[in-house]
Amino acid sequence: MGTFGFSYVGLVFLLMLIVPNLIWTRRLSAGYTPQGENKVLGIFERVGQVLVSVTALFFSDFNLHAWSPWSLWLVAAAALMILYECWWVRYFKSQKTLADFYSSFCGVPVAGATLPVAAFFLLGIYGKVFWLMLATVILGIGHIGIHLQHRKEFI
Repeated sequence: MGTFGFSYVGLVFLLMLIVPNLIWTRRLSAGYTPQGENKVLGIFERVGQVLVSVTALFFSDFNLHAWSPWSLWLVAAAALMILYECWWVRYFKSQKTLADFYSSFCGVPVAGATLPVAAFFLLGIYGKVFWLMLATVILGIGHIGIHLQHRKEFI
C-alpha cells in the first residue's frame, strides 16, 4: 500500500508538471477561459491535484530501486513525462491558440492533460502505491474531462 517517506522522484515529476503550467499562466491560449467548465469535473480535478501531489511526495516507494523488469514502469512513466515536456515546447513555439492547447501529440489525444495523468498512473504502478493510482484516476476524470469539454466547445 505504500511506505511513508519523501519521494525525490515524485518531486521531479511534480516539477515537470508544475513549471510549464506556471509559465503557461503568463502565456494563456488566445481565447482561453475557464468559464463554463463542468463543476463536477472541476471538483474531481482539484481533489485529484491535491491527492496526486501529496501522494507523489510522501510515499518513498517511487524512489529508485535496484534495476529489475519492474523498473520498466518507471521508464515508461518518465518517457510519458518527457513527451509531456515536448508537448509544452511545441505549444510554446506555436501560435498558442486553443487548437494548439488541446492538441494531440504523438497520437495521444488532448496530450496536455492525458500524458501527465498517464505518467503518474504508471508511477503509481512502479511504486505499487494504490493511493497514487486512485488519485490519478480522480484527477484524470476531472482534468482530461475538462480538456475534452473545452476541445469540443472551441475546436
